[in-house]
Amino acid sequence: MTPAELEAFIKELGEPAFRARQIFSWVQNGCTDFSEMTNLSKTLREKLRDTCYIAVAEIEKRLSSNLDETVKYLYRLHDGELIESVLMKYHHGYTVCASTQVGCRMGCKFCASGLFGLRRNLTASEILAQITAAQKGNGIRVSNVVLMGMGEPLDNFDNTVRFLELVSNENGLNIGLRHISVSTSGLVPRILELSTLHFPVTLSVSLHNPFSDERSKIMPVNNKYDVSELLAACREYIKNTGRRISFEYALIDHVNDSMRHADELARLLKGMLCHVNLIPANPVVENDFKRSDVGRVSRFQERLLKHGINTTVRRTLGADINASCGQLRREQKNSIV
Repeated sequence: MTPAELEAFIKELGEPAFRARQIFSWVQNGCTDFSEMTNLSKTLREKLRDTCYIAVAEIEKRLSSNLDETVKYLYRLHDGELIESVLMKYHHGYTVCASTQVGCRMGCKFCASGLFGLRRNLTASEILAQITAAQKGNGIRVSNVVLMGMGEPLDNFDNTVRFLELVSNENGLNIGLRHISVSTSGLVPRILELSTLHFPVTLSVSLHNPFSDERSKIMPVNNKYDVSELLAACREYIKNTGRRISFEYALIDHVNDSMRHADELARLLKGMLCHVNLIPANPVVENDFKRSDVGRVSRFQERLLKHGINTTVRRTLGADINASCGQLRREQKNSIV
């Protein structure tokens, strides 16, 4: 519930409005048991227990990297479904990479998240629970969120928007929207709809190939919204929000990492308020894709920079624990089968 919804609900229970702010703060900061809300009356706590529930992400598995301070979580939800989340430490603080769906229906060939298809959408509170669980379990405060875990955030649009409203509320976690990135594989209508909300989030677009025919082979969404449509929507997003777009580009050996690809990517993005984030692709057992080697990554970056395109190579975190989402869930499901 939003604060306004919670206040209306509390009034229906015959309680004063200020109780809503207390409950909202408890839940937003990771409380999972109404009995722990000690500044509420016993009667109110019993009413809440009988009529409400708090979404909980229970830790099924926790992996800590020996290379850095990255922690990967496999969470079990109330219905037994499994999702993944990653806690990463940067110089500016802690970032959580959160999931927005159980599985994914986008079918990107290089990604482990969609191997079993889409099971269901996560509620806004289930997205939020991944952050509060990480904070509570590690005694830290999360300052940044990236919605780049399992699922396509814009395919779960309403819950993603509600999550953004909840997580940024000053009476809750109060994580500023400028510290949140929302990824998409290219759902054009939803990009345009998001742009009308004027949220100062960073839109991260998974591009991965500048040629439409080639992109369609690794990203089926391109068959519906091709590169030209996608980039037109991105320009409209920039126009409406004034925010720079981050283009995610997973470099796959001899698939999308040639100089021909770099030149075309630079041509398409020239003059756009954007940044290219190069990602050495994570290996997935179910496909034959291999990550580009260091030399090819470096040459690709240099070519983009030469064309005047702002480009960085994403630092690899948690490499020893398969920190890319979808792999822990796949391993767990395969072990059950």
